[in-house]
Amino acid sequence: MKSFRFCPYCGVHLVDCVSDSEHVGVPTCSNCGYVAYRNAKPCAGALVVRDGRVLLVRRAREPFLDWWDVPGGYLDYDEHPEEAARRELREETGYEIRIIRLLGVYVSRYGPSDQHTLDLIYLAEVAGGEEHPGDDAAAIAWFGPDELPAQVAFDSGPAALRDWVRHLNHPTAETS
Repeated sequence: MKSFRFCPYCGVHLVDCVSDSEHVGVPTCSNCGYVAYRNAKPCAGALVVRDGRVLLVRRAREPFLDWWDVPGGYLDYDEHPEEAARRELREETGYEIRIIRLLGVYVSRYGPSDQHTLDLIYLAEVAGGEEHPGDDAAAIAWFGPDELPAQVAFDSGPAALRDWVRHLNHPTAETS
């Protein structure tokens, strides 16, 4: 991900900070003090479980076109992660979900870019709706713990699935 070259507030060219040890090398505005942090973008999703199987979506676009994925996405401004997970599941699968609990928090990369995400993945169950792929999902499928696909998108997807399987085998064990 490219950093800002100019301050988004006053338009002055940003320079790498050299004077403040906390921000050395971080693009900073010498006029207004804006610091262009490269923070991870918050995301939320859910592993929806039914009859011992987990719901995954096949991605309809890059990155990871045609790979299986945990349904989820970026938080909207001022949106709680649980609401984002419910919205994303509705958009991608047609399902309304009931969140059971937080499965884990994962740092991931958005494909081959250097944009990082902070992914909150919940365990959930179907609460209504009708299954149909939508938004950026090309297909939907249910997988048992021994049937998980080899190609699962992003760093957080395989990690969340490992935590789900660990949870199945040891329900009181801590996850990520």
